[in-house]
Amino acid sequence: MDKKDLRIVYLGTPDFAVESLRRLVENGYNVVGVVTMPDKPIGRHQNHLCPSPVKIYAESVGLPVLQPEKLKSEDFIARLREWRADLQIVVAFRMLPEIVWNMPRYGTFNLHASLLPQYRGAAPINWAIINGEQETGITTFFLTHDIDVGDIIDQVRIPIEKDDTFGDIHDKLMVLGGNLVLKTVDNLLSGTITTQPQDALVTDAQQLKPAPKIFRETCCINWNQDVVSIHNFIRGLSPAPTAWTIMRKEDGQEEMVKIFKATYSLTETGMQAGAIVCDRKNRLCIAAQNGFIEVSELQLAGKKRMLVTDFLRGFKYSGTEKMIQPAGTN
Repeated sequence: MDKKDLRIVYLGTPDFAVESLRRLVENGYNVVGVVTMPDKPIGRHQNHLCPSPVKIYAESVGLPVLQPEKLKSEDFIARLREWRADLQIVVAFRMLPEIVWNMPRYGTFNLHASLLPQYRGAAPINWAIINGEQETGITTFFLTHDIDVGDIIDQVRIPIEKDDTFGDIHDKLMVLGGNLVLKTVDNLLSGTITTQPQDALVTDAQQLKPAPKIFRETCCINWNQDVVSIHNFIRGLSPAPTAWTIMRKEDGQEEMVKIFKATYSLTETGMQAGAIVCDRKNRLCIAAQNGFIEVSELQLAGKKRMLVTDFLRGFKYSGTEKMIQPAGTN
């Protein structure tokens, strides 16, 4: 079969999914339709609808788009069948019901941003960095009933450098993912595709590391941890959804501060975790379990991201007070 004869339906939503779709289109693959999330309400009054990045790209190249509220709805299933897909490709979308993923004759494969079977779940890049991994990668695998457990088709590995952030690894894997999606489809067409059950790679299920969805409360910094763990936590959530803490101002009011970038030093501080050491001009250091975290880029609620030098010129904090944490730090 020629690639122009292979009818592909593509399912995805965020920026990460745009690259693989673009590569398919620009390389002459027959993408007959795109499925993405419904437009998202935005604005102060939630009265404006924002289309997903995948929808924006799909419409720019003339691809038909479906945006189902419910993936099991009879109307959506009927319209999906009309596209007569031979293959479905999923990149950063929702969990699919069997009636959807089992529809095409060649099945449905997913692009996942980890080296499966490690880091199954919604936030694999974030958790790999938070956990201090030195390597991650991208995986294509066939969908089955359970999340992220289908047979592996192919993988690409990359190192995680000591200062890499979520944003850095996201962008690298996004590009590599486009390459791997093309390679996977090429191999499928040529009949050279091979798969490996994930169970064959698991010697001890207790050693598997999950990648659950990250919520706002997940991002609160615990200053009682060691500085390496805190540094990994900050870069694993930068630039989104972003690690945060709460600072007490001179007037006693508390303000949430997001931290995007920091370095660390190992030293005996003799200070309580969360205590601030600052010259009020250029340096803002926060005591942790075994050293200091020195903040270099941060953001106040309702303000823009800024360098710590700009922050210190306008924010007067109580230098004798430690960072105030919602829970789990005292």
